[in-house]
Amino acid sequence: MGLEVAKIVIKKGLGEMGFNAGGGPINWFPGHMAAATRAIKDLRDARIPISSINHQLQPQLSSKRRVVALNKKDLANPNIIHKWTRYFDSHNQDCMAINAHSKSSVNKLLELVEFKLKEVISREPTLLVLVIGVPNVGKSALINSIHQIASSRFGVQQKMKRATVGPLPGVTQDIAGYKIAHQPSIYVLDTPGVLVPSIPDIETGLKLALAGSVKDSVVGEERIAQYLLAHLNNRRLEGIRYDSKEKHEYNLKDLRPKRRKPPNDSDMLFIEDLVTEVQCALYLTLLEFTGNMEDESDLEGLIEQQFEALQKAFKIPHKASEARMMISKKFLTLFRAGKLGPFILDDVPDANTVS
Repeated sequence: MGLEVAKIVIKKGLGEMGFNAGGGPINWFPGHMAAATRAIKDLRDARIPISSINHQLQPQLSSKRRVVALNKKDLANPNIIHKWTRYFDSHNQDCMAINAHSKSSVNKLLELVEFKLKEVISREPTLLVLVIGVPNVGKSALINSIHQIASSRFGVQQKMKRATVGPLPGVTQDIAGYKIAHQPSIYVLDTPGVLVPSIPDIETGLKLALAGSVKDSVVGEERIAQYLLAHLNNRRLEGIRYDSKEKHEYNLKDLRPKRRKPPNDSDMLFIEDLVTEVQCALYLTLLEFTGNMEDESDLEGLIEQQFEALQKAFKIPHKASEARMMISKKFLTLFRAGKLGPFILDDVPDANTVS
């Protein structure tokens, strides 16, 4: 019931806005490509295994050999991720949780894909493997890891072009093919992240925005932060790591733009202290909360208190004109970098539900 109240609170803030991804019908998957493709790497965000599905493409992919890869497993709750792999396996969908930046993880994925292609490898001179997924799910990072593995494993001669990787959705603008092996020739196609033209489900849209698949400017950082707080409160901050006596290791590079000088010990301690302050602020506000989490106004009041507590934790001036925006951006950055702990926002469906 608490989740339903959270949805009402967020919907009230959003109004009846829809999530419009722009563009018309999806047209980057023409018929001749569909016919030639022999395997699909259906890449999804491990934090939103259902919300990151592109349902409009599913009919075109149903006849293909497909592997569902749940990327960013390092950001997902390890106590729940195995339930998701079992769920997909129970529906005869090969599934594997991966980290696209880990060669060993990607190696295991390649082995599974090769197994799926075993029948056709011996009789077809050229094979296409298509990587699909919503924006910012990690497709280009996966392609780059495959390049590195292929250059040594398959003895590819020519130098491979690296796919562009970025923290914002929409980095890959068109389809690019990369040859990763000879005899047979195997090409991996890196496609642009594509969302359906409209996302009518507000909660799904918020999850996609929280994971970075929808640009923050489309929804608004404050609205996304409100949704994250509502989600955390509903689950009583389950997954948040906080222990004032325990020291955690944090990587400042995950929070800073690329191509800057590496962090020093002072930077690392600052980030660690900041994360602890934020975790403590969230716990204390929830501990002191005497209202009813099922009540809409009480939940709104709690979220407002948490914004005030976060403002103190981030040391943002009280009268700053853009205070709410600054709080939201910093809070979302910590969450997306995994500093607040590992989370899975989607609930595992009933056994009879197919996705």
